[in-house]
Amino acid sequence: MSVQKEFSKYANQYNSYNIIQQLVAKALVRDIKNKPKNILELGCGSGQIYKNISWNVDSYTAIDFSKEMCDLHPKNKNTTVSCYSFDSKDFLNFIKDKKFDLVLSSSALQWSKDLKKIIKALSYVSNEINAVLFTSNTFRTIQNISDKKSPILDIESIKEAFSLYYNCTFDIYSYNLEFSNKRELFDYIKKSGVSGESNLSFKEAKHLFKTYSLNYLEFEVVFIKAIKL
Repeated sequence: MSVQKEFSKYANQYNSYNIIQQLVAKALVRDIKNKPKNILELGCGSGQIYKNISWNVDSYTAIDFSKEMCDLHPKNKNTTVSCYSFDSKDFLNFIKDKKFDLVLSSSALQWSKDLKKIIKALSYVSNEINAVLFTSNTFRTIQNISDKKSPILDIESIKEAFSLYYNCTFDIYSYNLEFSNKRELFDYIKKSGVSGESNLSFKEAKHLFKTYSLNYLEFEVVFIKAIKL
Protein backbone atom coordinates (compact mmCIF):
# COMPACT_ATOMS: atom_id res chain seq x y z
CA MET A 1 0.00 0.00 0.00
CA SER A 2 1.32 3.47 -0.88
CA VAL A 3 2.21 5.97 1.81
CA GLN A 4 -0.62 8.22 0.61
CA LYS A 5 -3.21 5.43 0.92
CA GLU A 6 -1.89 4.49 4.37
CA PHE A 7 -2.35 8.04 5.65
CA SER A 8 -5.79 8.39 4.06
CA LYS A 9 -7.01 5.00 5.28
CA TYR A 10 -6.31 5.81 8.93
CA ALA A 11 -6.92 9.58 8.80
CA ASN A 12 -9.81 9.54 11.29
CA GLN A 13 -7.76 7.51 13.80
CA TYR A 14 -4.50 9.35 13.19
CA ASN A 15 -4.63 11.65 16.21
CA SER A 16 -4.91 8.60 18.48
CA TYR A 17 -1.72 7.04 17.13
CA ASN A 18 0.63 9.88 16.16
CA ILE A 19 2.06 10.40 19.64
CA ILE A 20 5.65 11.02 18.55
CA GLN A 21 4.48 13.23 15.66
CA GLN A 22 2.54 15.41 18.10
CA LEU A 23 5.54 15.73 20.43
CA VAL A 24 7.96 16.78 17.70
CA ALA A 25 5.45 19.18 16.12
CA LYS A 26 5.04 20.93 19.47
CA ALA A 27 8.82 21.13 19.91
CA LEU A 28 9.24 22.48 16.38
CA VAL A 29 6.82 25.35 17.00
CA ARG A 30 8.26 26.06 20.45
CA ASP A 31 11.64 26.86 18.86
CA ILE A 32 10.23 29.53 16.51
CA LYS A 33 11.33 32.89 17.93
CA ASN A 34 10.35 35.54 15.38
CA LYS A 35 6.61 34.80 15.04
CA PRO A 36 6.42 34.86 11.21
CA LYS A 37 3.23 36.17 9.61
CA ASN A 38 3.27 34.32 6.28
CA ILE A 39 3.81 30.56 6.64
CA LEU A 40 3.88 27.55 4.31
CA GLU A 41 3.54 24.10 5.85
CA LEU A 42 4.33 20.87 4.00
CA GLY A 43 2.60 17.69 5.15
CA CYS A 44 0.11 19.46 7.38
CA GLY A 45 -1.85 16.33 8.33
CA SER A 46 -4.77 17.09 10.61
CA GLY A 47 -3.11 20.22 12.04
CA GLN A 48 -0.43 19.12 14.52
CA ILE A 49 1.74 22.18 13.82
CA TYR A 50 -1.08 24.65 13.26
CA LYS A 51 -2.73 23.85 16.60
CA ASN A 52 0.48 24.80 18.42
CA ILE A 53 0.87 28.25 16.82
CA SER A 54 -0.17 30.81 19.44
CA TRP A 55 0.39 34.06 17.52
CA ASN A 56 -1.71 35.72 14.83
CA VAL A 57 -0.70 35.04 11.22
CA ASP A 58 -1.67 36.94 8.10
CA SER A 59 -1.53 33.87 5.86
CA TYR A 60 -1.12 30.17 6.60
CA THR A 61 -0.80 27.86 3.58
CA ALA A 62 -1.08 24.18 4.52
CA ILE A 63 -0.33 21.34 2.09
CA ASP A 64 -0.97 17.60 2.37
CA PHE A 65 -1.34 14.80 -0.19
CA SER A 66 -4.22 13.16 1.66
CA LYS A 67 -7.64 14.72 1.07
CA GLU A 68 -8.89 13.00 4.22
CA MET A 69 -6.15 14.74 6.23
CA CYS A 70 -6.84 18.09 4.56
CA ASP A 71 -10.51 17.74 5.49
CA LEU A 72 -9.53 17.39 9.17
CA HIS A 73 -7.20 20.41 9.23
CA PRO A 74 -8.54 23.54 10.99
CA LYS A 75 -9.60 26.32 8.62
CA ASN A 76 -10.32 30.03 8.94
CA LYS A 77 -10.14 33.18 6.83
CA ASN A 78 -6.32 33.31 7.06
CA THR A 79 -5.76 29.61 6.37
CA THR A 80 -5.62 27.88 2.99
CA VAL A 81 -5.50 24.07 2.95
CA SER A 82 -4.65 22.47 -0.41
CA CYS A 83 -4.28 18.84 -1.42
CA TYR A 84 -0.94 18.36 -3.20
CA SER A 85 1.90 15.89 -3.06
CA PHE A 86 5.00 17.96 -2.36
CA ASP A 87 6.82 15.79 -4.92
CA SER A 88 4.42 16.77 -7.69
CA LYS A 89 4.75 19.29 -10.50
CA ASP A 90 1.38 20.72 -9.45
CA PHE A 91 2.80 21.63 -6.05
CA LEU A 92 5.89 23.26 -7.59
CA ASN A 93 3.62 25.29 -9.85
CA PHE A 94 1.45 26.19 -6.86
CA ILE A 95 4.31 27.79 -4.91
CA LYS A 96 5.99 29.36 -7.93
CA ASP A 97 6.22 33.16 -7.57
CA LYS A 98 4.96 33.02 -3.97
CA LYS A 99 6.97 34.26 -0.97
CA PHE A 100 6.83 32.99 2.61
CA ASP A 101 8.47 34.19 5.83
CA LEU A 102 8.96 30.59 6.94
CA VAL A 103 8.44 27.05 5.68
CA LEU A 104 7.47 24.48 8.30
CA SER A 105 7.30 20.70 8.00
CA SER A 106 6.97 18.03 10.64
CA SER A 107 7.20 14.26 10.15
CA ALA A 108 6.58 14.49 6.40
CA LEU A 109 9.56 15.29 4.17
CA GLN A 110 11.27 11.97 4.95
CA TRP A 111 8.83 10.43 2.44
CA SER A 112 10.01 12.60 -0.45
CA LYS A 113 11.12 10.84 -3.63
CA ASP A 114 13.39 13.79 -4.50
CA LEU A 115 14.19 15.87 -1.43
CA LYS A 116 16.89 17.90 -3.22
CA LYS A 117 14.37 19.06 -5.79
CA ILE A 118 11.90 20.17 -3.12
CA ILE A 119 14.51 22.05 -1.09
CA LYS A 120 15.76 23.79 -4.22
CA ALA A 121 12.20 24.92 -5.03
CA LEU A 122 11.67 26.12 -1.46
CA SER A 123 14.90 28.15 -1.61
CA TYR A 124 13.20 30.43 -4.17
CA VAL A 125 10.15 31.11 -2.01
CA SER A 126 11.55 31.34 1.53
CA ASN A 127 14.82 32.24 3.24
CA GLU A 128 14.06 29.99 6.19
CA ILE A 129 12.91 26.42 6.82
CA ASN A 130 12.23 24.80 10.18
CA ALA A 131 11.60 21.09 9.81
CA VAL A 132 11.68 17.80 11.65
CA LEU A 133 12.03 14.50 9.80
CA PHE A 134 12.06 10.89 10.89
CA THR A 135 15.23 9.12 9.78
CA SER A 136 15.88 5.60 8.56
CA ASN A 137 16.95 4.58 12.08
CA THR A 138 13.28 4.63 13.08
CA PHE A 139 12.14 1.04 13.80
CA ARG A 140 15.80 -0.04 13.55
CA THR A 141 15.32 -3.39 15.31
CA ILE A 142 12.38 -4.26 13.06
CA GLN A 143 14.56 -3.61 10.03
CA ASN A 144 17.32 -5.83 11.42
CA ILE A 145 14.91 -8.72 12.11
CA SER A 146 13.08 -8.48 8.79
CA ASP A 147 16.22 -7.68 6.79
CA LYS A 148 14.28 -4.92 5.04
CA LYS A 149 15.64 -1.49 4.20
CA SER A 150 13.76 1.44 5.70
CA PRO A 151 11.47 3.32 3.28
CA ILE A 152 12.50 6.52 5.08
CA LEU A 153 15.45 8.70 4.04
CA ASP A 154 18.71 8.26 5.93
CA ILE A 155 20.27 11.13 7.86
CA GLU A 156 23.10 11.72 5.36
CA SER A 157 20.67 12.11 2.45
CA ILE A 158 18.61 14.55 4.49
CA LYS A 159 21.65 16.62 5.46
CA GLU A 160 22.94 16.70 1.89
CA ALA A 161 19.64 17.90 0.42
CA PHE A 162 19.18 20.77 2.87
CA SER A 163 22.82 21.85 2.88
CA LEU A 164 22.91 22.41 -0.88
CA TYR A 165 20.75 25.54 -0.53
CA TYR A 166 20.74 26.52 3.16
CA ASN A 167 23.05 26.97 6.12
CA CYS A 168 21.73 24.39 8.55
CA THR A 169 21.89 23.12 12.07
CA PHE A 170 20.91 19.48 12.59
CA ASP A 171 19.88 18.14 16.00
CA ILE A 172 19.23 14.39 16.17
CA TYR A 173 17.11 12.82 18.91
CA SER A 174 16.08 9.25 19.70
CA TYR A 175 12.81 8.24 21.36
CA ASN A 176 11.44 4.94 22.65
CA LEU A 177 7.68 4.49 22.85
CA GLU A 178 6.59 1.71 25.22
CA PHE A 179 3.51 -0.52 24.90
CA SER A 180 1.72 -2.80 27.34
CA ASN A 181 1.56 -5.68 24.85
CA LYS A 182 2.77 -6.73 21.43
CA ARG A 183 -0.62 -6.39 19.75
CA GLU A 184 -0.84 -2.71 20.69
CA LEU A 185 2.71 -2.19 19.46
CA PHE A 186 2.05 -3.65 16.02
CA ASP A 187 -1.30 -1.89 15.75
CA TYR A 188 0.54 1.38 16.33
CA ILE A 189 2.98 0.60 13.51
CA LYS A 190 0.11 0.08 11.09
CA LYS A 191 -1.84 3.23 11.99
CA SER A 192 0.80 5.75 13.04
CA GLY A 193 1.95 6.85 9.58
CA VAL A 194 5.56 5.69 10.08
CA SER A 195 5.07 2.14 8.86
CA GLY A 196 8.05 -0.17 8.95
CA GLU A 197 6.23 -3.28 7.79
CA SER A 198 4.33 -2.09 4.72
CA ASN A 199 6.60 -4.05 2.35
CA LEU A 200 6.43 -7.32 4.30
CA SER A 201 4.62 -10.40 3.10
CA PHE A 202 2.13 -12.09 5.43
CA LYS A 203 4.74 -14.74 6.27
CA GLU A 204 7.40 -12.12 6.97
CA ALA A 205 5.02 -10.06 9.11
CA LYS A 206 4.08 -13.18 11.11
CA HIS A 207 7.77 -13.98 11.68
CA LEU A 208 8.40 -10.41 12.80
CA PHE A 209 5.50 -10.55 15.25
CA LYS A 210 6.89 -13.74 16.79
CA THR A 211 10.50 -12.58 16.87
CA TYR A 212 10.23 -8.97 18.02
CA SER A 213 10.99 -9.10 21.74
CA LEU A 214 11.09 -5.43 22.75
CA ASN A 215 8.17 -3.74 24.52
CA TYR A 216 8.90 -0.45 22.75
CA LEU A 217 9.42 1.04 19.30
CA GLU A 218 12.48 3.07 18.37
CA PHE A 219 12.27 6.46 16.66
CA GLU A 220 14.98 8.78 15.44
CA VAL A 221 14.19 12.34 14.32
CA VAL A 222 16.30 15.24 13.09
CA PHE A 223 15.35 18.84 13.79
CA ILE A 224 16.58 21.20 11.09
CA LYS A 225 16.93 24.97 11.17
CA ALA A 226 17.84 26.19 7.70
CA ILE A 227 18.75 29.75 6.66
CA LYS A 228 19.28 30.49 2.98
CA LEU A 229 22.90 30.58 1.80
